Amino acid sequence: MNARAVARSHLSLERNLFVDRVFFAIRKRMPGLVNRIVTLAFVALLPACASTRTAAVKNTSKSFTTVVVDAGHGGKDSGAYRRYGPPEKIVALDVAQRLNRKLRESQLKTVMTRSSDVFIPLDERVTIENSQKNAIFVSIHFNDSRRRGIHGFETYYHSSTSFDLANRIQEKLMTIPHSANRGVHTANFRVLRLATYPAVLVECGFLSNRSEGGQARDWEYRELLADRIAEAIVEQRYGSGVYRGSTQTAAQSPQPEASSGGTGLAPAAVHR
Repeated sequence: MNARAVARSHLSLERNLFVDRVFFAIRKRMPGLVNRIVTLAFVALLPACASTRTAAVKNTSKSFTTVVVDAGHGGKDSGAYRRYGPPEKIVALDVAQRLNRKLRESQLKTVMTRSSDVFIPLDERVTIENSQKNAIFVSIHFNDSRRRGIHGFETYYHSSTSFDLANRIQEKLMTIPHSANRGVHTANFRVLRLATYPAVLVECGFLSNRSEGGQARDWEYRELLADRIAEAIVEQRYGSGVYRGSTQTAAQSPQPEASSGGTGLAPAAVHR
């Protein structure tokens, strides 16, 4: 091999070594660069996401004319079912029906997601709540725990526009004698997260607790629950002191459709 060929060989080798060093440096720094790029992009998108979510929820908490009343569970979905109380789907429907009646008596339009013992998927409930104009959404549930001693009321919300309504409902429930306050909390429940109007979910006590599960069997207690929730909703819309509870008797009170095996609810007494 002549001198010129040797020189070209050395030059090619040096060029390849240089390229290898460059690629090695890039590969070594790449994870850090990628992480920084992803982090910066994520931070940049956060304000846009937050503003979009806030703008999507219409604040009708003081101007609503319609209340979507949602009885939790139903049909094949019994919800909580514990030793001391009837199935959640039955008592939730009963309280929701009573609440529906009281709100109508207070001149508010209402829409129920279900009015009998049927299964309504969560996405369908969301569609019902978001299809209304100038509305709020109130979902009725009962709680459950493996710890039988746990008891009390809880109210949940997702958007900040729903906090006042949730807090007012919780305060009214706390006027019920011997009630326990488990607080107002944020939650990522689908019917709250996807709502375009103020939306709350009320846990009306623990069916797993001997006392609250027993109370849930009593129509007078369910009437009281509905009355306190209705009072909160009416006052949220029209102001304090305007709500007037109904004097409907148990014989006139709505009863949910019985499922197979019975409802587990105490029969309504006839007042003459």
